[in-house]
Amino acid sequence: MIQDPPSPDTDLGALRPQALLLTFFGGYILGRRVHVATASVLDVLGRVGVSEDATRSTLSRMARGGLLHRVRRGRSVYLGLTPRSREVLHDGEFRVWRMGAVNTHWDGTWTLLGFSLPDSWQRQRHVLRSRLLWAGFGALQGGLWIAPSPVEVEPLLDGLEAAAHVKVFQARALPPTDVDELVRDAWDLAAVAARYERFLDRWDGSAPPDGPADSLARQLLLQAEWLQVVRRDPRLPREHLPADWPAERAQRVFRSVYAELDPAARAITAELLDTIPDEEPEPVV
Repeated sequence: MIQDPPSPDTDLGALRPQALLLTFFGGYILGRRVHVATASVLDVLGRVGVSEDATRSTLSRMARGGLLHRVRRGRSVYLGLTPRSREVLHDGEFRVWRMGAVNTHWDGTWTLLGFSLPDSWQRQRHVLRSRLLWAGFGALQGGLWIAPSPVEVEPLLDGLEAAAHVKVFQARALPPTDVDELVRDAWDLAAVAARYERFLDRWDGSAPPDGPADSLARQLLLQAEWLQVVRRDPRLPREHLPADWPAERAQRVFRSVYAELDPAARAITAELLDTIPDEEPEPVV
């Protein structure tokens, strides 16, 4: 499933409420088959500085968009996951915990995608380009885009009239192609590296970053920011990246800080979260 491309770079404190909510549901609800009380969710988001109004508004939008299922028990409303949100959260879980920050097992295969759209299709062109960037493609030249591994393209084209104008191939670079130069031309390596460096500036130190001291809040901020960083990284082959590429160091810092915070964060949620089993009647309308 294709989500909207991420917003421009923001400071840690400006992470969108939906990103923080998805991080919370992915870390503490996914796989448990429970619904969690709205009051508990408001408490959690309040710990990271999100207002009650902003949280309620975001929860309502997520429910309307099919990301949350709401049920009522007495005067309380409980929130659970849907097939759509589970898909999003499993993808995030895979990127954070099972997909390394650097592509260390590249076999030399590139995915090439070309398209030529009528001049009047400006919106279709913009949406297609946004989805390609979101999926890790870089613009090689004109309407030719490239990704450093096999890519399942059909979901990228779902719902787009432009799909009929797209051609996709797998290929390998041959001499005289300079792959290092190709990578530098197709991707903004400085921008990708800068996101990792900002993450390291915030989290790789003896003192905790500015913000809440609460372990649960800090863990949510840590993981939400890390996921934002890795989702915008095309995971280029290690052999074609600069020697001082910061992604692997940033990954080690993320996992170390997460593990340090985890026991206290889970103790907080054990006391805080009011949950009921998924099998609940009477959905909220």
